[in-house]
Amino acid sequence: MPEIIRFNPNKQHYGTTTLITGYALCSSLLAVINKFAITKFNYPALLTALQYLTSSFGVWVLAKFNLLHHDPFKFPIAKKFFPAAIVFYLAIFANTNLLRHANVETSIVFRSLTPLLVAVTDTAFRKQPYPAKLTFVSLFIILGGAVGYVVTDKGFTLVAYLWALVYSMTITVEMVYVKHMVMNLGLNTWGFVFYNNLLSLMIAPFFWVLSGECGELFSSVSGGWDWLEPVAFVAVCLSCLFGFLISFFGFAARKAISATAFTVTGVVNKFLTVLINVLIWDKHATPIGLVCLLFTLAGGVLYQQSVTSPKPVASVLARR
Repeated sequence: MPEIIRFNPNKQHYGTTTLITGYALCSSLLAVINKFAITKFNYPALLTALQYLTSSFGVWVLAKFNLLHHDPFKFPIAKKFFPAAIVFYLAIFANTNLLRHANVETSIVFRSLTPLLVAVTDTAFRKQPYPAKLTFVSLFIILGGAVGYVVTDKGFTLVAYLWALVYSMTITVEMVYVKHMVMNLGLNTWGFVFYNNLLSLMIAPFFWVLSGECGELFSSVSGGWDWLEPVAFVAVCLSCLFGFLISFFGFAARKAISATAFTVTGVVNKFLTVLINVLIWDKHATPIGLVCLLFTLAGGVLYQQSVTSPKPVASVLARR
C-alpha cells in the first residue's frame, strides 16, 4: 500500500524558483486559453464554475488515491475563509467578463496596475515596510505604461473598461487579503486550493442566476447540442486543467513571497502571453498599444530588480 504523502503546512516543500516558474507558466497560458474558451463558449459564469468544480473535485480524487493530502473541510475554517473566497470569485468573474468584451492585452494592463495598489494596501493594512524609492519608481513606470495603453486603445468600450475597473479593484483586495489568510489559517497548500475552489463553487450559482446567464444557456440547450462545438469543449477542458494547476502554484507561491512580489510575478510573465496572443490570432492590441504594454511590463522587471537582495542568515533560519 503506497505511503500517504502528507505536508506540514509550516514547512516549505518546494523551491521558490519552482513555484514561481510553475505559476508564471500556468498564468501565461491560462490568459490566452481563457480568452479562446470564452470566445468559443460564451458563458463566463458557467466557465468559472466548471473551473472551480474541476479543481475542488480534482483535489478530492487525488487525496482518495493518496497522491496528496489536504486539510479536511470544517465549517469553522470555511466560515473564516468565506470572505476571501467571495473576493477571489469576484476577481475571476470580473476577469472572465473582461476577456469576453476586450482583448487579452487590456486584461494584462489592468492586472499590471495592481502592484502599485497592492504595495500601498500591503503597507497600510498588513503593516509591511514602505517600498524603497526605486521600487516606487518602477511601480509608477507600470502605471505610466498602463495609462498610455488606455489612451491609444482603439477598441475602447465602456462595458469592457467597467469590468476592467472591477477586476483591478477586486484583484488588489484578493492579493492582499488572501495573503493574510494564507499566513494565518494554518492550512497546507492543497487545503487552500480545496477550500477556495469548493467555496467559490458554492457561490457560483448565485452569480449564474444574477447575471441572467442561466436563461441564455437553457435557451441554447433547448435548441439541441449544436451549441457545444468540439473546439469549445476542448477549450473549456484546457481552461479547467490550467485553472487547477494555477490554483496550486498560486497558493504555494503566495506562501513563499510577498503579496506585491507575487503580483508583479503575475505581471512579468505576461511577456509570454503577449507573444503567444500576437502569434496565434488577430485578437490583440495595436502596435502602439503593445509598446505601452511592454513599457508596463518593463516596469515589472525593474521592480523585481529593486526588491531582489540577499536575505540575512537570521531571517532565513527563522523561516525554516
